[in-house]
Amino acid sequence: MNTRIYIALLMVLSIVGSNLQAQKYITKNAQIRFYSDAPTEKIEGINKQVNCALDATSGDFIFKVLMQSFQFEKALMQEHFNENYVESPKFPNATFMGKVDGIASIDFTKNGKYEVVVNGNLTLHGVSKSISEKGTIEVIDGKVKASAKFIIAIADYNIKVPSAVMGKIAEKVDVNVEATLEKFVK
Repeated sequence: MNTRIYIALLMVLSIVGSNLQAQKYITKNAQIRFYSDAPTEKIEGINKQVNCALDATSGDFIFKVLMQSFQFEKALMQEHFNENYVESPKFPNATFMGKVDGIASIDFTKNGKYEVVVNGNLTLHGVSKSISEKGTIEVIDGKVKASAKFIIAIADYNIKVPSAVMGKIAEKVDVNVEATLEKFVK
């Protein structure tokens, strides 16, 4: 079994709980893009191999990100990101586990767009922080498109920036999340 599919299925099973009739939506191709706009350099990392699952009944929402899957314009940026900043060998994944507030107000049977708030814990670089962010959920022909934009301070996650490159990496980075999830069928 493909490792990514296995991880996605494990995520779904972890949020199934006791309600086996609940509607589940999954993807292994969500995208996370972050952007650092520092005075001397702009850095963008894109990861298109993000596992995500949504329980449309309970509102449980989970993301699992393999940090080494972020791609950069320059190979050296990718190397520094993995080895010096997020320390991917030591902290291979980032996760978000939370809930979509007011999930019951979303009609998953017809097309529509909904403004939502998602609350949960973001774990990055071994540090978990509670976050609450606005986003959208759009139902399009039976699929669920979820998106959010937010900012994180890298110091909140104990990511150290050496003084030699201080002007090249922003203290806060913009994070954009996009996921198109399909209904999970056993």
